[in-house]
Amino acid sequence: MDTGFAQNSSIKLHYRTSGALRSSEPMLLFLHGFPEFSGAWDAMLAHFGPTHFCVAPDLRGFGDSDKPVEVEAYKASALMGDIAALIRHFGRQKAIIIAHDWGGAIAWGFAARHAAMVEKLIILNAPHAVPFAHALATNPAQQKASLYMLKLRMPGMADRLRADDGRALAAMFNQPVSGQCVLTPALLATYRKNWQQPGALEAMLNYYRVTPLLPPAPEHPGAAALVLDPAAFAVPVPTLVIWGLKDQALLPVLLDGLDDLVPELRIERLENAGHFCAHEEPARVAVLIEDFLAG
Repeated sequence: MDTGFAQNSSIKLHYRTSGALRSSEPMLLFLHGFPEFSGAWDAMLAHFGPTHFCVAPDLRGFGDSDKPVEVEAYKASALMGDIAALIRHFGRQKAIIIAHDWGGAIAWGFAARHAAMVEKLIILNAPHAVPFAHALATNPAQQKASLYMLKLRMPGMADRLRADDGRALAAMFNQPVSGQCVLTPALLATYRKNWQQPGALEAMLNYYRVTPLLPPAPEHPGAAALVLDPAAFAVPVPTLVIWGLKDQALLPVLLDGLDDLVPELRIERLENAGHFCAHEEPARVAVLIEDFLAG
């Protein structure tokens, strides 16, 4: 596995790669979520490297990528610019994007706005903006499940999450059925090292500070104040959604209405997996991705 850096304007993006950079093979671009980093995809990079050229970046604010301090630096347009820069960095015009959590949120928007740069889209437990906004505005269960987003915006939260060697963050990776951590001890140790980098958690939390997709609170209406045009968020590329139904933060209601926004849609529901389904059921997820790529 190799590593390197790509540049988007003033932002330097660290990445990991596997496989040979050959024009005859599609590029797989893996986008992680919170509170992860590019190493979250190491098992998938090892699995798909023999047949594809694979790239897993650290999103800005994470891992060894740059960590701008300004909240505005994490707006959707900037994050999508990073994805375009990564694809061009490797001399490609398009990529197959495989994305989870915040990486998935970026990928949904990128596929809607820059469809010509997306060959196929694979989403793991990451909501599309339109059904997410609707659920945040109208669904009490999803509103309750998303209250953590408001907590992550609170002053001093970075210090709280950093405390006790990131104990609260590590607890996020406990499988909802067994209660066991879904990460290997070695990978969890690397996660903890990343969380302790100067400015890292402050940067990572900016994703939550900048987003308008929030549950309602006494001080603001949250997503209920948004007016989203579904046509502007339509995704015209073949799309696979893999969803762990035990996800306690992102409920299955977020799958409702997706077929109206994504004409070429396939949904695979994992009954016993939670939010981090690629760690919980890696073999099953790999098979689903392989089958979709071959189709």
